[in-house]
Amino acid sequence: MTEQPFVEVYCKDACPYCEWATDLLDSKGVEYELYNVSGDPELFEEMVERANGRETAPEVFIDDELIGGWDETHALDEAGELDHKLGLAVADGGDEAVEHRKLLIAGTGIAGLTAAIYAARSNNEPLVLEGGEPGGQLTLTTEVDNYPGFPQGISGPDLVNNMKEQASRFGATVKNGVVESVDDTTRPFRVELTNGDVYTADAVVAASGASARTLGIPGEDELMGYGVSTCATCDGAFFRDEEMLVVGGGDAAMEEASFLTKFASTVYIVHRREEFRAEDYWIDRVQEKVDDGEIEILRNTEVTEIVGSPEEGVETVSLVRNPEGHPTERLEDSETETFEMDVGAVFLAIGHTPNTDYLADTGVELDDEGYIVTKGGKGAGQTATDVPGVFGAGDVVDFHYQQAVTAAGMGCKAAIDADDYLEGGGVAERATGEAAAAESDD
Repeated sequence: MTEQPFVEVYCKDACPYCEWATDLLDSKGVEYELYNVSGDPELFEEMVERANGRETAPEVFIDDELIGGWDETHALDEAGELDHKLGLAVADGGDEAVEHRKLLIAGTGIAGLTAAIYAARSNNEPLVLEGGEPGGQLTLTTEVDNYPGFPQGISGPDLVNNMKEQASRFGATVKNGVVESVDDTTRPFRVELTNGDVYTADAVVAASGASARTLGIPGEDELMGYGVSTCATCDGAFFRDEEMLVVGGGDAAMEEASFLTKFASTVYIVHRREEFRAEDYWIDRVQEKVDDGEIEILRNTEVTEIVGSPEEGVETVSLVRNPEGHPTERLEDSETETFEMDVGAVFLAIGHTPNTDYLADTGVELDDEGYIVTKGGKGAGQTATDVPGVFGAGDVVDFHYQQAVTAAGMGCKAAIDADDYLEGGGVAERATGEAAAAESDD
């Protein structure tokens, strides 16, 4: 290994992306200087100047070279280039496995960590890979008030970190890494990561979650968890009596807008087209609330910027509107109107993308949206897939409930199903044997 370069990280308080970046460096055993710009205007200005005007955190530098924020740092790691820059020994990317594990769990959200806790307690010594969003979507939630056992609430990052510690205490190993592919044509399974590392495993739990789609507009990332949210059920109550804005036109947007009327002074639904994609049931429910003055619909409208700060939350949003719809595609049109609104919270309900690309070439059945199809039912093996030894849990399976507590329950089931498979030669084989035994008793 060559001499380590000088690594610097500018961060902010309560910033999950900053934590992801430092966790990544920690996992590699890299030393770095950490500069907290919160409450330090001079240090903040220094960061902005060095980062070519960017005001976001984290900002990572290696030997004075700007690497960028979490997305850029993570992308370099996925491409196998970050280790080069850090002066670390680089794997040759060959076929030789780094190590073998009885169980590999993809994802460190609530489902993956619950599976890790149960699997570790069953002496299956799971390897848990963090993925591109360590801790999952819950790390973007500042307060979790609906997870059982925390009467005063708990922050999303704290809940995730507590579960990591719990899993590690029982023998789970948590590592940074993104699964690139799973080869299910061989046993043990061959699991390759995006950085070229290869592991083998007797069983795999896919708990890689589903990433909420975002708009990609200024202010969105900086205010995620500070007035910008992808979960009304999680965060709606924190903005009681505020005016709230929901972006979207499908069932999720209608449902979230209806839910938010419990707390908001007014809910605005912003949709880029005239017609909604939602089912008539939800459109009718929303219309009732429109008639009651609880919801206002802004059709043919898009949000272009969210203004505020982590300290003060969301203050205003900038929008554009055109009678033909899709106004951001018609900014030069004379009929396109630009305006601003004062709101206290913005909820994004434009869908989720399941993180299942690594299963595309396997025998695991995926639905049209890419979610894993599991066996379900009432007995054992509910989380089993069409590939014996591969199990699914959490938001990568569940596109309806998408709650931390339901993800935990499914993670528990997946660990138990995987243990049954490892101990008994597979759920399907055991079920066949039980059926044969029952017939012999008749």
